[in-house]
Amino acid sequence: MSPFPREEGWSAWPAPAKLNLALQITGRRADGYHLLQTVFRLLEWGDTVHVRLRTEERVCRVGASVPGVAEADDLLVRAAELLRKEANVAQGVDIGIEKRIPAGGGFGGGSSDAATVLVALDHLWGCRLGWGALASLGLRLGADVPVFVRGENAWAEGVGEILTPLVLPPAWYLLVDPGVHVPTAALFASPDLTRDAAPAKISDFVSGSLLGNAFEPVVRRREPAIEAVFQALSHIGTPRLTGSGGGCFVEFADRASAEAALATLPSGLHARVVEGAVRSPLLRALESCRETEKNA
Repeated sequence: MSPFPREEGWSAWPAPAKLNLALQITGRRADGYHLLQTVFRLLEWGDTVHVRLRTEERVCRVGASVPGVAEADDLLVRAAELLRKEANVAQGVDIGIEKRIPAGGGFGGGSSDAATVLVALDHLWGCRLGWGALASLGLRLGADVPVFVRGENAWAEGVGEILTPLVLPPAWYLLVDPGVHVPTAALFASPDLTRDAAPAKISDFVSGSLLGNAFEPVVRRREPAIEAVFQALSHIGTPRLTGSGGGCFVEFADRASAEAALATLPSGLHARVVEGAVRSPLLRALESCRETEKNA
């Protein structure tokens, strides 16, 4: 039984994970932020955010979230508070979450959770700010939040907020979480990190000439557990790193091939097979909610 039952006023909203199919750093802004080029692929797997409106002007987290994160620092709470203040909402909300995306793995869990709160509450509170305004709010919470708000696979530039929608072919992914929380700040500070890659074009990714991740060599040298996963995955395909985390993946054209590869991996690996999304499950949930309300 769900800890957030619908009959008690809760509604459930998907917060999909993502992969970076390619990632390079092309420079650095005057404020110290790095300029990136990356390809975001959304997945048909992730967390579930639960919300329940309340009349009091309070945002309350219900149940557990990421271990060690105080309620005031929780991205779920921060996203709700930001939207409430920006849209002058005279209501509050209870927020709970079912976590599946590992923290620090580079799968975008925290950013996706925040985006789902913004999109769900924009609808439920009747804010109707629009995708551009919601994405701008999301950027204030994290560089990856806008792609989850917009809900499309995308080529991203800038710090990750300049998005060009991409139509990606169907694919299945074998994901492995090595259980290592990689500190992003330490990776960006590494002298071994390539920060001046020549700017690429979308056509470079489409042609297959842009597939690497600038963080991969740094992470593999730094974390023996991740290097061990790369070695194990190299027997079934071409392993890649996602984001600046520890998560690894191999792409397959179909589910059967991915599941066959999964069956050959050593026991003890935290691995799963997931489908690449054509568009975000969050957008489908929003459309379904609107249709239900229309027909009520």
